[in-house]
Amino acid sequence: MVDGFDRVHDTLVARGIPVIVGEWALLSYDYTRPGIIERGELLKYFEAVGYQARIRKLTTMLWDAGSFLNRNDLQWRDPGLYALMKASWTTRSATASSDQIYVRRRGTITSRSLTLNLNGASFRSLRHGSTVLTNGTDYTVSGNTLTLTSAALTRLVGNRAPGVNASLEATFSQGVPWSISIISYDPPTQTAANGTTSSLVIPTQFRGDQLATMEATYADGSPAGPANWTSYKEFWSSFQPDYGANTIIMKPEFFAEVNDGVVTLTFHFWSGTQITYRVTKAGTSVTGSPA
Repeated sequence: MVDGFDRVHDTLVARGIPVIVGEWALLSYDYTRPGIIERGELLKYFEAVGYQARIRKLTTMLWDAGSFLNRNDLQWRDPGLYALMKASWTTRSATASSDQIYVRRRGTITSRSLTLNLNGASFRSLRHGSTVLTNGTDYTVSGNTLTLTSAALTRLVGNRAPGVNASLEATFSQGVPWSISIISYDPPTQTAANGTTSSLVIPTQFRGDQLATMEATYADGSPAGPANWTSYKEFWSSFQPDYGANTIIMKPEFFAEVNDGVVTLTFHFWSGTQITYRVTKAGTSVTGSPA
């Protein structure tokens, strides 16, 4: 992105020729497909594009087929994302290495750290709703490292119900605040499944965790499925979590490009948990079980 913007600036803008960057957004983003892109990573990308374009005097035109702006009521579907884009017209917003902190539902709770991407800003405060958390007791900031103490996390997760237990906001001297979700979880589990190439559903107890991505490989380690130059498969096109039903849906599009035999699936979750699951395809029949 930086190299491309530099070339555009040096070739055109620097010579007095205005430039509009049309049809930019993020591949596959769709508000109807939650989780397809992790929100914190989405925000970091939009912040970077806004800044890198502005300092080169490039005007950007968001490509939107309805995922960002609701055409019926002219309201932004994600006001936080719009606020970040708007801020990028004049300044930078700080971000962090993640917008999620996962805490195990059992065992001792320890302090947890995030790396701040200050982007020229300085840290101001950490808030939980209307409550301003206390520096030194609830958290510490050292350079670009924000650390939540074990005492604060213990209070914030409460009874450690699975899922988001608290939402924090880190505020800075410029730009929009950075949201941080405190999430309690147990490592997800999976059980055996039987189905076909057009319908395979893997029972998955998410237990507060969220699916990040999936890898697929054959016995020799080579990538299986679509885009066979990589083991990582496309979220929603090859697989789709259904948190309400506690399942992961394997799509027909995935099996359409899988050879008969055993395929190892590795499911990556945002907590850092990984589950290895093996499926065996024989014609249109598919069976699967945890490795």
